[in-house]
Amino acid sequence: MKPETIAIHLSNQVNDLNHPVIQPITLSTTFLHAEQSMIYSRMDNPNRRALETVMTALEKGVDAAAFASGNAAGMAIFQALPLGAHIIVPLDMYHGLQKQLREIVNDKINVTFVDMTDLEKLRAAITPETYLIWTESPSNPLIQISDLGKIAKLAKVHGIRLVCDNTFATPIFQNPLVIGADIVMHSTTKYIGGHSDVLGGILITNKKDGFWEKIRTIQAIGGAVPSAFDCYLLCRSIKTLAYRMKGHFSNAMSIASYLEKHPEIEKVYYPGLHSDAGHAIAKAQMAGFGGMLSFLIRGDADHADRFIGRLKLFSNATSLGGVESLIERRAAVEGPNSKSAPNLIRMSVGLEGIEDLLRDLDKALSLA
Repeated sequence: MKPETIAIHLSNQVNDLNHPVIQPITLSTTFLHAEQSMIYSRMDNPNRRALETVMTALEKGVDAAAFASGNAAGMAIFQALPLGAHIIVPLDMYHGLQKQLREIVNDKINVTFVDMTDLEKLRAAITPETYLIWTESPSNPLIQISDLGKIAKLAKVHGIRLVCDNTFATPIFQNPLVIGADIVMHSTTKYIGGHSDVLGGILITNKKDGFWEKIRTIQAIGGAVPSAFDCYLLCRSIKTLAYRMKGHFSNAMSIASYLEKHPEIEKVYYPGLHSDAGHAIAKAQMAGFGGMLSFLIRGDADHADRFIGRLKLFSNATSLGGVESLIERRAAVEGPNSKSAPNLIRMSVGLEGIEDLLRDLDKALSLA
């Protein structure tokens, strides 16, 4: 089945005796001891099962584990690592997971940060103790593209697990498991939820091995699971995911092209542009370039803040993937230890009319 069909039908597992067209919310925390597999809602729930089923199919995996947030999903992988394991992660990486690695699990595992777009630097960072490579493509916030196929081959030669954060691409535009990754992660808060009203995360695997079973144990016993209502909302949103992503991509492409030509813009980071360093790789491994872009506005941090403040249709807010357009100066959000340039602006392009968005940007930039 095509992704559009999978999204609509596999997210809808109806077992209710009244035969509703849409799967109802099962709020019960416990279940009768009968001939069925569900016992307690922390362990399993009909709505969570539907979410895990549809995401497994969309990512072309064999199993999925849903969590209460993207950070909880990432942390489950780090918790499952053996003590003293060495992992390699990107320099350009979501700062929330960076903080986990630098401040929470840093005394249990060894971490090396590398430029994941440079295969030779990645190769040089591998040691006999390397257990896992973490990729993020497109990355946050520089929208860098890693060659997942080449990284997967390198990981396989050394017997190393490969994880890919696929949040920005979504399974509509990229399937890392098909390319060679072992586990895919999503912050379902973002495009999977799509409406800025639900928090969640999910992991999808290409094999049920001992490492995956440990992640499943962390999910069930650690208890950082999404509620039935959260799962219901995510399944509802997944039904329109493919069509929303086409709109995000179309709008982002138009805005990136506009910004690239504007004299007030120093540089645009978007893989859909032919000038982007990752364009050729992205074109080969993605079906679309997504709705996220970043750019450097000419001037300092104050100049960037004034520009953002003049916008009417772009909300100055953290997060991404909703139907509304969001914008932020990334260093201001990441804090004093941020590696982002002070004039770097990250944009989550929404589904508003493109003419309205371009007019808003044009007016704000004309006052720069």
